[in-house]
Amino acid sequence: MKKIAVLASGSGSNLQALIDQVHGQEGLIAVVLSNRQNAYALERARKANIPAVFADRKQSAHDSEYDQKILQILQAHDVEAVVLAGYLRILTPILIDAYKNKIINIHPSLIPSFCGDGYYGMRVHQAVYDSGVKVTGATVHFVDSGVDTGPIILQQAVSLTGREQPEEIAAKVLEIEHGLLVEAVKLFLTDQIEIVQRRTIIR
Repeated sequence: MKKIAVLASGSGSNLQALIDQVHGQEGLIAVVLSNRQNAYALERARKANIPAVFADRKQSAHDSEYDQKILQILQAHDVEAVVLAGYLRILTPILIDAYKNKIINIHPSLIPSFCGDGYYGMRVHQAVYDSGVKVTGATVHFVDSGVDTGPIILQQAVSLTGREQPEEIAAKVLEIEHGLLVEAVKLFLTDQIEIVQRRTIIR
């Protein structure tokens, strides 16, 4: 059974979905790590008897040093893959190279729309609202050296009427995020994803 780590910066609702539907089944969550000491994701991990670690960026001189410390934590827990569940930091090559095609992220839009540097959290949904698009959604993808540019694993769309405010758009997208992330992580853990150039093929 593969061991994964979950990195989160906030409440950890996607983490909870993984705890409920993946942990101890297709794989094991070996550690939950956050860059924020008060992130509720850490409390969710503790309640599930999963090691919870706060890594303080202020204790590192630069981002690469910080990610090197995170890498050491992951290696200490024999982590084979990483899931980013609302982790509000851009990874450096230290982690990306160590876990090539083994880092999974969920983004609250249909990539390549409303993604990239600066598009995170409510900024995404505000941009969706401002654009007036009729469809948004969520994307689960592998992490590479770019921002939201790695091979896409799964996507799911959400229809909009044009009446929804950004907060309502966010709520609609969140409704599908949990199931989409769980499905993608299960596919990865059971070796059902093949990467061909920039595409993923589900076996």
